[in-house]
Amino acid sequence: MSHVHILGIGGTFMAGLAVIAKAAGHQVTGQDGPLYPPMSEVLANANIDVIASDQPNAALASADQVIIGNALTRGHPSVEAVLDRGQPYTSGPAWLAEHVLHDRWVIAVAGTHGKTTTASLIAWLLESAGLNPGFLIGGQPGNFDTAARLGDAPFFVIEADEYDTAFFDKRAKFVHFHPNTVVLNNLEYDHADIYPDLAAIEQQFHHLVRTVPSQGGVIVNADAPALERVMAAGCWSRRIDFGQQAQGPGQVTRSGNAWQLGNQPYTPPLAGAHNAMNTAAALLAARDAGVPLAQSIGALADFAGVRRRLEWVGEAQGISVFDDFAHHPSAISATLSALREGTHSGRLLAVIEPRSNTMKMGVHADTLAHALAEADQVFVLAEPTLNWDINAALRPLGDAVTSAPDVSSLVSAVSAYAQPNDRVVVMSNGAFGGIHQRLLDAFNNNGALA
Repeated sequence: MSHVHILGIGGTFMAGLAVIAKAAGHQVTGQDGPLYPPMSEVLANANIDVIASDQPNAALASADQVIIGNALTRGHPSVEAVLDRGQPYTSGPAWLAEHVLHDRWVIAVAGTHGKTTTASLIAWLLESAGLNPGFLIGGQPGNFDTAARLGDAPFFVIEADEYDTAFFDKRAKFVHFHPNTVVLNNLEYDHADIYPDLAAIEQQFHHLVRTVPSQGGVIVNADAPALERVMAAGCWSRRIDFGQQAQGPGQVTRSGNAWQLGNQPYTPPLAGAHNAMNTAAALLAARDAGVPLAQSIGALADFAGVRRRLEWVGEAQGISVFDDFAHHPSAISATLSALREGTHSGRLLAVIEPRSNTMKMGVHADTLAHALAEADQVFVLAEPTLNWDINAALRPLGDAVTSAPDVSSLVSAVSAYAQPNDRVVVMSNGAFGGIHQRLLDAFNNNGALA
């Protein structure tokens, strides 16, 4: 086996790739900037040597092949060294397709929202059926001690991202995976730094559908107009619809808190209507892999969720803190709606970091206030480097908004406002300066001073 060195190893996809490459027998090294959980923990648990630097080094120079993450561009010192030396290099998706996926039954989960949860749930349903699937998931599933593993043939579950592959390959990552079963969960405009409009993303999803074999399954959310346009452009495989607009065994119906898929009642393991849809898609994907629907429904109760997906972090002075990866208005709205379910009588406080490239560009400025309307109070990180006026965008919320220029000020504002029985949900696709623990510490300190 060869020595592979991974540039940008701290990304969710690349860290998982590193774990799989090591399990396949390769010597794996890598480098990146500062890492944060859960991927820092994934790499540490796998005993993979990570160099915290962007500079060329001995591990890079000795590698048989360099895998370059899609966050790296021309001008990066190590990228330039690879090109100048004429070292063999490739992208993460291409390496995975060549070395792992080429002889596996790939179950790929694509969509703007819910990929991590749905992929984690599919992996668990196959695991509970004794199939020991391989998987590569952009988060830490609660049922497994890793975000990625090689597993046994034939099944491999992968979170299929539409972001571009690398600076030298501008196709979507997922076109490399050639799935036998693909889940199309939903589709909205995102990744404004890559795609000019929704139609451009729809085109990439069409390219994905074109790679599914004729006997493969395309599991489609029938409630998503953009996906209907994707399917209208051509589908040469078995189409399996799910959702409220679906007919037959894929129809999702709800009566109060009771959900049904076709004529089969099921209990989503996570709160929220969006997670009920994620669950329906996962059940159908597992069925496509041969797991009986009733068997999978029985395994739902043992699903342990996913880190950073509406994850309870802790409680201090009667105030609960949750962590969620939501960074798109639709996901933010779904998270808040899920927390509103049930009979909890306390206030709901939303703490937001506009961190994704699309959010930093202000693309969602017109819809952000509506997405946050379920919260009783919104606290937003408005760093001076943000190039749009987030306070103006949230003005429709009136006095229910507090902004701060840095994390320390934001922690002070939240801790001064919060009271026992409140729930605080922190939403960001990054580490957010460790704000979760800082909030819990601040609540405790306030309680000690009271």
